[in-house]
Amino acid sequence: MAGEEVILLSVYASMFSMRVRIALAEKGVKYELKEEDLTNKSLLLLEMNSVHKKVPVLLHNGKPILESLIIVQYIDEVWHDKNPLEPSDPYERAQARFWADFIDKKVPCKISLQWAAKGEELEAAKKEFIEALKVLEGELGDKPYFGGEEFGYVDVALIPFYSWFHAYETCGNFKIGAQCPKFAAWAKRCMQRESVSKSLADPEKVYDFRALTGLQIFFIIYMFDFYCLNSLDFIRSQVRLLLNFVIRISSKQAVCY
Repeated sequence: MAGEEVILLSVYASMFSMRVRIALAEKGVKYELKEEDLTNKSLLLLEMNSVHKKVPVLLHNGKPILESLIIVQYIDEVWHDKNPLEPSDPYERAQARFWADFIDKKVPCKISLQWAAKGEELEAAKKEFIEALKVLEGELGDKPYFGGEEFGYVDVALIPFYSWFHAYETCGNFKIGAQCPKFAAWAKRCMQRESVSKSLADPEKVYDFRALTGLQIFFIIYMFDFYCLNSLDFIRSQVRLLLNFVIRISSKQAVCY
């Protein structure tokens, strides 16, 4: 659509931002990417997402669209003439949205358990994480993609987590592919798409950030930006001070969320 202004407020390693980047790439939409520093959020982000103050935010002709799955749906409806992501059939579309919701409720939760766990707790967290992936693997079945023959909505919702798998495996001392081979094959298939490979964060950079700052810091940043209310200003300020200290001593740019 000529004359349109499309801006994405994003963070490099955010799984949720990656969803939007993939959807825009699938549609061939040109946009301006603005990377956010979550320790010093821009006035634009605070204004456009005054409720949660988090990424991603899609600005379409100055109007904000929030929450990654809702943004992907919006992109699919607005730029509907190329590479449809959601099924046209109402029942199949409802099923796709169910599985995307399952991903949001189960996968980040199981991952976050690993960051704080040790010993038996870590093993239990890894087991729950693998069980969640096996449920998804069961839904995938023998299909190339979750929706069948074509790359679609559920694939967009899930594949960004793949960029974190190297960090999960290294920190948790386990191999996802060995326990979920169909899932691993699906991820490699998705990575062959240019829209995916150019939108996902580099797994080594994701792991490097974890190694520099520690999983506990990532867990705090991730969880407070995902769940915290505006009333927790003190906690926010303390976390920012801690993260800024680590960034200074590491002399490297942090990528988080």
